[in-house]
Amino acid sequence: NSSESHNCAKSILTSDRLQIVVTLSVFFNETWEAANCPNCLKNNSEELSNSTVEFLDLFNKSLTCFEHNLQGQMVYLSPNNYTEVCKNCNETYKMLNDLYNNLQRMNRQGGESGHSTHLCIDVEDAMNITRKLWSRTFNCSVPCSDTVPVIAVSSFILFLPIVFYLSSFLHSKQKKRILILPKRIQSNASLVNIQEKYS
Repeated sequence: NSSESHNCAKSILTSDRLQIVVTLSVFFNETWEAANCPNCLKNNSEELSNSTVEFLDLFNKSLTCFEHNLQGQMVYLSPNNYTEVCKNCNETYKMLNDLYNNLQRMNRQGGESGHSTHLCIDVEDAMNITRKLWSRTFNCSVPCSDTVPVIAVSSFILFLPIVFYLSSFLHSKQKKRILILPKRIQSNASLVNIQEKYS
């Protein structure tokens, strides 16, 4: 019976010339895989993973924070002054960004979904939207903790040639130049002096 139903399904699916059902099925399956949709789900189930639910909840809180801080101040804000949004939503954004970075790290190791590629497209798009709003629209910035070491190493490397040339100048022996006049010039000079005396 199962072989008969399989043959029946195959004949129905491939009966038209365009095979539109098969083409659509292949398209949707490829889109599902390309978008890494299984990475948002618990091991091959239809239920969202706990980390995805947590991320989407924090994403919604961030957007709500943005809207809440913009709503009452739109009248008073100039187009480029969103300091209240940056100040009041900094903690929420930082938590969302940290969670996203942790999800990326977990996913590389084959996290909850069992797949070890990229995060699903819903999570990546949500984070891209939030980062774009945070940095471009609101012009907020999160101070980078690597700034001080980078400046220190760059300064050290910049001053290395100066230190090298200065130390080589100080530690090398400077020879005084002694000018040796040729005797011919002295004799000519003395001849001129003698002529001046007699004239």
